[in-house]
Amino acid sequence: MFISKKMQDAISEQINAELFSAYLYLSMSAYFETLNLDGFARWLRVQFAEEQAHALKFFDFVVERGGQVELKAIARPSAKWDSPLAAFKQVLEHEQHVTGLIYNLCNVANDEKDFASQVLLQWYVTEQVEEEKNASQIVADLERIEAHETAVLMLDHRLGKRGGGD
Repeated sequence: MFISKKMQDAISEQINAELFSAYLYLSMSAYFETLNLDGFARWLRVQFAEEQAHALKFFDFVVERGGQVELKAIARPSAKWDSPLAAFKQVLEHEQHVTGLIYNLCNVANDEKDFASQVLLQWYVTEQVEEEKNASQIVADLERIEAHETAVLMLDHRLGKRGGGD
């Protein structure tokens, strides 16, 4: 079964959102590199790679269903944040925003009675639960240690052990 124009267009918009997410996390990684917080930078590089993979998963899905992906310009992300906490608060807010976008896609798939898209989107719903949980845990850790530079370095070391992205 071919993908509907409405679903195809909605997924093309989501591909843009996923690529913006990747671009944002790469920008954040660069910010943390300037602070010599290599663990934070690594964590965000892994996140960058995951977001690229999410975009490609959507891309391949549209193509496999006989659709045409329309790529749009990717917005420029921020380059500086007031603190590691401010950066990760933005990560959490951004992931919550992406969750809303995924839910909107679920509504389109339901309206279109597109069961294949519904199945695909369930993977993304589950993924967003994990994304929000991870970001909220880091925000909570940073809020607890905000005034203690040594503790930030300990968290940086822990985040640097995240696998993937190589």
